Amino acid sequence: MKLSKLYLFLTLPVLVGVSSCGKDKSSVTGWNYNDKKNGGFEVSKAQDQVTGPGLVYIQGGTFVMGNTEQDVMYEYHNVPRRVTVSSYYMDETEVANVHYREYLYWMNRVFGADFPDVVKKALPDTLVWRDELAYNEPYVEYYFRHPAYDFYPVVGVNWLQANDFASWRSDRVNERILIDKGVLAENTSQVGADNFNTESYLIGQYEGAAGKRPVKDLNPSGTGTRHVRLEDGIMLPKYRLPTEAEWEYAALGLVGNQPASTEERITDRRIYPWNGTSTRYPKAGMWQGSFLANFKRGRGDNMGISGKLNDNADITAPVKSYMPNDFGLYNMAGNVNEWVLDVYRPMTSQDGNDFRLFRGNQFQTKVLDAEGKPVDKDSLGKIQYRLVTQEESANRRNYRKGEVRNFGDGDEVSNVDYKFGLSSLINEDVRVYKGGGWKDRAYFLSPGARRYLDQSLSTDDLGFRCSMDRVGSPSGNSIKGGNNFPKEHGKRKMKG
Repeated sequence: MKLSKLYLFLTLPVLVGVSSCGKDKSSVTGWNYNDKKNGGFEVSKAQDQVTGPGLVYIQGGTFVMGNTEQDVMYEYHNVPRRVTVSSYYMDETEVANVHYREYLYWMNRVFGADFPDVVKKALPDTLVWRDELAYNEPYVEYYFRHPAYDFYPVVGVNWLQANDFASWRSDRVNERILIDKGVLAENTSQVGADNFNTESYLIGQYEGAAGKRPVKDLNPSGTGTRHVRLEDGIMLPKYRLPTEAEWEYAALGLVGNQPASTEERITDRRIYPWNGTSTRYPKAGMWQGSFLANFKRGRGDNMGISGKLNDNADITAPVKSYMPNDFGLYNMAGNVNEWVLDVYRPMTSQDGNDFRLFRGNQFQTKVLDAEGKPVDKDSLGKIQYRLVTQEESANRRNYRKGEVRNFGDGDEVSNVDYKFGLSSLINEDVRVYKGGGWKDRAYFLSPGARRYLDQSLSTDDLGFRCSMDRVGSPSGNSIKGGNNFPKEHGKRKMKG
């Protein structure tokens, strides 16, 4: 595995051109599409979403979310209930140290001279390794920087930093796409606000270096060339943290328990991302008895005995360790816990929506000037947003204000006050994390287990991976037509 793998789609499949020379007609007006003589309204030929670097396609569906183990803590905050998640994409592995260092290098190159505090804010907290009664100073010094740990999961990253990384990754991937298409030329001299940001590019607030194959503008009143638009279908949706429901669904990988001869039937409910109640590989052969995840077996036993290390990891393990689950995802149990997008509430699991369940929305809108246009991007090159006001949403039926993280559980209507810092550790800035880590017991390896931590804090056993929305058909690019899953595709061969 090399750093260049992050950009595997330098050799993307050939994409359909932005404009077509054909004369497709509108079925409602009869006017030609993509015809300068007919007004130049452009309609890109339908194309499937390309799988972004590092991602695996996850076909969505219904599943039972919540406890699969006994609720030994009697928290009642993950009561089993049936929900549906849409199809999406998720990182094959946790984000590794080398990936995060690539991010920091870019941040320092672009913002280091004028905005050193921005770079400092992005640094992981390597001091999370310290312990009053343990000699962990070598990890403080070496874990993040030494090449021996390049492909170990990054830790010491808080929820806010993980989100910033995902935003940066979105922009770098889309910039690479436009460069490969010839729309933009490579520009490694970007500094300060003059850096490629997907949103600022789409609204015309970033020009960049022009490539050799600009997009033709068919508008008869246009300039002959134009920026790529969202309607062209060339750029990818944003990378982001997965929601709790998405993370849990992907971790369970129940597609492996659906017999090819049946429809809409899962044969077993899993405790872990694999079948059975054991944390060891059960089948005969060279791997029989091997651990299926990196966790702490018991007090004082992080890795077994000399000559027979049970999980071969004293702390974390490389991100491509152990067997992937039936979606092809590595370390969805053990190694490091992982941040998810959700704000923690104990009752969301019972009161939330059964489709795309999520708590944490803050509905926003772009900051506009007197003419109704977006104001200039900020000093870091990003478009400026603000929360939707109650006045703006007063006549809406689906939401009434922008800040809804506390909706129904902590807001003024619910009459619930968590008294943060006095009698509770819960507020709107507390986020869920899942998966279990290298110093957790097996109980926390169950995808239904959930814990929470303030979004500004980090630990030595907490990392993250990214996900991405799937646009268009939820069936995936390899499945055309009907509703059934063709037998010839088999398990774990769905393509996004």
